[in-house]
Amino acid sequence: MIKFIPYEVKTGLENMQTDSCLLDTAIDKQMEYPIFRLYGWVPACISLGRNQSDVFIDKQFLKDTGIDLVRRLTGGRALLHDNEITYSYICPVSYLKYGENVTKSYIEISQLLINKFKEIGIELNFGETKRVNTKFDYCMLISTGADLCYRGKKLIGSAQCRKNGYILQHGSILYDYNKELLEKIFKEKISSESITCIREINPDIAKEDIIDLFSDLKEKAS
Repeated sequence: MIKFIPYEVKTGLENMQTDSCLLDTAIDKQMEYPIFRLYGWVPACISLGRNQSDVFIDKQFLKDTGIDLVRRLTGGRALLHDNEITYSYICPVSYLKYGENVTKSYIEISQLLINKFKEIGIELNFGETKRVNTKFDYCMLISTGADLCYRGKKLIGSAQCRKNGYILQHGSILYDYNKELLEKIFKEKISSESITCIREINPDIAKEDIIDLFSDLKEKAS
């Protein structure tokens, strides 16, 4: 059984509040099965990791370009949520075989994404943990063993938080990205050797096709 919440578009603040409320609801009701949600962002939004400093952010630039700024429940570094599909997955630690182990729980939850993308010919695997260059503020430039990659390039970056025996994992599936905009925001070179997106992998795949990949989860919904 799974509680499936179909794709919806909200502001950054609304999206983070929704994830937080779903986590609290799962805890309050002591839900024994997962919640899976898909969502988009309007307007585009920067999300900061729970403990990440915002000193690198030019807030006037964000205001001038109409980009929102929020803070996530989860850790990690900043993301620009723009032309992407975001997922969130909530479950009790006990639901997973390796729920107590953070790294293994990432792998276990992310298997759902691997299986779905395989249906459209996109073979994903887990990234290799690389030495982190601490100057990077943009999450997609950091590779960990929890990330999902296509041919060595990061496609999906995920983050977790844990509360009262429950896990919230959410992550960004890059459909496309604006390299120039990212470089202006993060003041870092965005290398196409490090990240990729659906449009680069197969331009014939529409964003709606990615959303529809998960439609059969409705049949498992409570």
